[in-house]
Amino acid sequence: MLLRVRVTLPDRPGTLGQIARTLGVSGADIVQVVVLERLGGRAVDDFTVVWPGEPRVERLLAGLAAIPGVRVDGVWRAIGAPTTTGQDAELLAQVAANPADGLATLVDAVPGLLAADWAVAAMVPLDWASRSGGGAAAVVRASWRAPVPPALPEVTPLRARAISSPEGTHHAVAPFGRAGLVLVVARRHSSPLTAAAFHATEVDRLAQLVRAGAVILGDRLDLVGPPPVTA
Repeated sequence: MLLRVRVTLPDRPGTLGQIARTLGVSGADIVQVVVLERLGGRAVDDFTVVWPGEPRVERLLAGLAAIPGVRVDGVWRAIGAPTTTGQDAELLAQVAANPADGLATLVDAVPGLLAADWAVAAMVPLDWASRSGGGAAAVVRASWRAPVPPALPEVTPLRARAISSPEGTHHAVAPFGRAGLVLVVARRHSSPLTAAAFHATEVDRLAQLVRAGAVILGDRLDLVGPPPVTA
C-alpha cells in the first residue's frame, strides 16, 4: 500500500539522505518526495512510499524519530498514485472539456491530489456567507469515499484555511466565490496511522484549483443546488 510520511527536518546536507536510508531499512520504497516548506533552517517534506503493511509502522516511526532534529508530523494512507502540481492543469482541462460535470469532476479528483480521504462541495445559505457562525451547509456533491452524511466543520466565514477537529479529522476549505459554494477536503486518522493536518502549501493549492474551477464553470455554479431528497 501507499503511505504518505510527513517529516520536519533540519535543512542541512545529509539529513534527507539519513531519512531516505531509514525508510529503506524499515522496508519502505520511496516513490516521491515533495518539499512543502523551507524556512528558518527547517524543512517540511512529504515522502510517498510503498509500504508492506500497517502492523510494522511503529518500527518506521521509531527509526525516523532517532534521527537528530527530525520530527514525524504524520503517517497516513495515500489514496491512489502520487500526484504533482502538473496534474492540476490536467484536471482543469477535464473540467473545461465537460463543464456540465465539472463540479463533480473537481470533487472526485481533489482527494487524490492532496492525499486526502474524501471531498464535498457544500452550499452555505447566502445570508450566512459573510458571518462568523451558524447556518448549516448543504452537501451538493460528494466524492465516492465520503461518509453519509459527512461531518463538516464550520465553514464560515468563507475563506481558504485548514481546520482540525478534536476527534482527529483534518479539513481544508476553499470557497468558490459565488453561490455560497465551498469545497471541503478531509483527511482522517486510521489507527495505527496518524494523518497530518493540511499544510499551508496544500491549502494554497486547493484554493488555486477552486478559483480556477470557478472561472471555468462561471454561471453554472449559480445553478447548483442540493440533491433531491428521496424517500
